[in-house]
Amino acid sequence: MEASSPLSVQQASSNPPISKKSFVSSMENSTTLSSPSFKEDTYFISLLKPSEKKALQDLKEMLMASHGNDSMWGISLLAENDERANVILLKFLRARDFKVPEALTMLLKCLDWRKEFKADKILEEDLGLKELEDVVSYMHGYDKDGHPVCYNAYGVFKDKEIYENFLGDDEKLKKFLRWRIQVLEKGIKLLHFKPGGVNSIIQITDLKDMHMLKRELRVAANEIITLFQDNYPEMVARKIFINVPWYFSMLYSMVSPFLTQRTKCKFVISKEGDVAETLYKFIRPEDIPVRYGGLSRHNELHNGPSKPASEFTIKGGEKVNIQIEGIEGGATITWDIVVGGWELEYCAEFVPISEGSYTIAVEKQRKMAANEEAIHNSFTAKEAGKMVLSVDNTSSRKKKVAAYRYLVCKSTSISA
Repeated sequence: MEASSPLSVQQASSNPPISKKSFVSSMENSTTLSSPSFKEDTYFISLLKPSEKKALQDLKEMLMASHGNDSMWGISLLAENDERANVILLKFLRARDFKVPEALTMLLKCLDWRKEFKADKILEEDLGLKELEDVVSYMHGYDKDGHPVCYNAYGVFKDKEIYENFLGDDEKLKKFLRWRIQVLEKGIKLLHFKPGGVNSIIQITDLKDMHMLKRELRVAANEIITLFQDNYPEMVARKIFINVPWYFSMLYSMVSPFLTQRTKCKFVISKEGDVAETLYKFIRPEDIPVRYGGLSRHNELHNGPSKPASEFTIKGGEKVNIQIEGIEGGATITWDIVVGGWELEYCAEFVPISEGSYTIAVEKQRKMAANEEAIHNSFTAKEAGKMVLSVDNTSSRKKKVAAYRYLVCKSTSISA
């Protein structure tokens, strides 16, 4: 049962001063929101320019003349009246600015690579890298527009033993590369390949500890990027970089002149401490992993769609109380709550309705550190009352994003 007015806010007497923006902050602000010049393709033939329609037809004819029919992801590329084939061909055309000869060359090289790499069979393979799943690279949930989301975090390889176990020689590196392509193919399998459908994924790259990685892994990462660019054109709708170190801005400024405007408009830059705030713009908190300020735990994904969460913002100098009222005696309330970056005080209390009853400290007030994950707890009420979850940000200058959800289970029925 939802409380009618769950949030109450207490504002500190004085507002904290506004700090000056750093260069990284300025770059983040300039790249977080997509430029008006970038618009994800819908792949509706009716919306193509006449020159683009002609390029599509020319590509089909040149493919038939030079190579004959072939398939990708189980889709025949020259099948008549197959919208899925058009989507794939348009991706190659878009990647080469609708220059047909260049798009054909890219397409043929990709077909050859997929056969040599045995990409169509890769999902059936057990590559023996279970320990890297859900840690280094993994698909997890969807963004607000339905795009599958792929997370990447290579910082774990700063550990010498882990590095040697998985990347210590050429054979291990090759297996890792194949495993990384396998993860991408899992994401591709979730796409619609349909006009107006979901035809690309979101990639989130965690740059934490990346500077500590060995040269060999950086070389492997560059090879992965090259394979993605050459063989998976227009498969990424947005690239979000999180935990960006201060020097990333300098690297970005050096490579920026060599990137197309379309590519740069897909980039989102988020420095350390702003991960949750950035991800909340694109992904619902119940679909974001707990390690990044969300409420989603990987082992819960098989239980079906996540229970929706309510988002709220805590300004610097504010204290927010979430009041969940109408809890009956004998009912059990289960809740999740998370604050992006934490660094504030949190507590949970049960307040009985009846006079003379004492407030129960369900979770005593404590300082939540920045690296702590979402709180998950439950409480069975012996008498009717309300639960109050308090987050106190009065000692901080920084605004924080937050989310919560709850479920009240009565003795005979469940209501949310």
